[in-house]
Amino acid sequence: MISINDALKIINRFPVGTKVETVSLFDALGRVLAEEVVSPVNIPPFAKSAMDGYAIDSEDNSRQFFIRETIPAGFDPGIELQKGECAKIMTGAMVPRGANRVIRREVTRERDGFMLVTDIDKGSNICLKGEDIAAGDTVFNAGQYLDPQHVGVIASVGFDRVRVFLKPLVGIVTTGNEIIAPGEELPPGKIYNSNSYSMGCQYLKYGCDIRYQGMVGDSRDEIRAAVRAMLKTCDVVVISGGVSVGDFDFVPRVLKKLGFTTEFEKVAIKPGKPTVFATMDHKVAFGVPGNPVSTFVVNEIFVKPLLFRMMGRKLPFPFVRGKLAEDLKVKKSDRTSFIPVRVTAGRVETLEYHGSAHLLALTRANGLLEIPRQGQDLEKGTQVDVRSI
Repeated sequence: MISINDALKIINRFPVGTKVETVSLFDALGRVLAEEVVSPVNIPPFAKSAMDGYAIDSEDNSRQFFIRETIPAGFDPGIELQKGECAKIMTGAMVPRGANRVIRREVTRERDGFMLVTDIDKGSNICLKGEDIAAGDTVFNAGQYLDPQHVGVIASVGFDRVRVFLKPLVGIVTTGNEIIAPGEELPPGKIYNSNSYSMGCQYLKYGCDIRYQGMVGDSRDEIRAAVRAMLKTCDVVVISGGVSVGDFDFVPRVLKKLGFTTEFEKVAIKPGKPTVFATMDHKVAFGVPGNPVSTFVVNEIFVKPLLFRMMGRKLPFPFVRGKLAEDLKVKKSDRTSFIPVRVTAGRVETLEYHGSAHLLALTRANGLLEIPRQGQDLEKGTQVDVRSI
């Protein structure tokens, strides 16, 4: 049994090959940039009015201004204001030459083709050319995860397509004679298959694509056939169940028979001890415990970092600090434990938790409290590290 850190070092040593594709902006959401985005234009591309009002020269002390022109947004005024002149201007419109200030409409009055200022307006009310982004600026670097606001900025500098890292394809194999598909009637001794769906949604949330072909029984031949089929297209295969030491736990032996090298198969983590990591050329397989919380935790701690590397994506710092809201009794263990908690404004609340099969507890949690091996009881107010989920 190896430590969590040693397991992560082994996973991080596996060489990943990132691939790149060009996609439209609507397909760029949730993707990771494969190259830097350099703006070819200034943003704004011209000095524009931030208000509806009147463009003037700030040095012009005239008592009233002749309204020479009305400038709507999207129009090139092509004029130069002279002393005693102004231009009526709309929000977002180009400021004409000879003007460096916009007087808000609310502090003016029009009369007989002239504009009179009726109150104080100290601001310039102009967005300067290039004040947000200058031509030649690097807007985003490679490795940037694209949220809607990032996509909007890329569009604002004139690009309709971007180069992004290809999504890893994760194959999901769920084993167990006891599991049946949701939607069917539940017979005695059976449970519904939740792992395929919680796992699949984890990988989708990470930004990956998934492949799932259904459940397989606790049979060497069925597991081998399912994994072999997944290997034809998938970069990573994750097998849920069949990884412990029971009579029907065939996954480690099946992977070896398929040609995988087992890098480790037991980790000092609770839940999730019988975790398998195996490699073959450029392919990777994880065997994860069948209990749903174990599966979730192993994905977060071990599978996620590898998938992020495959996407060229930076893994965010996982921990937040908080203070325990109540005393916590800690059972001594030879493994690092993770329990679901809820963190609110730096206050860490423990939740009702029945063990690694209690998936509902995770729906009430926003973090996993890490309890070191051979941990001691923790008093209320103790500073603790919580892994965000």
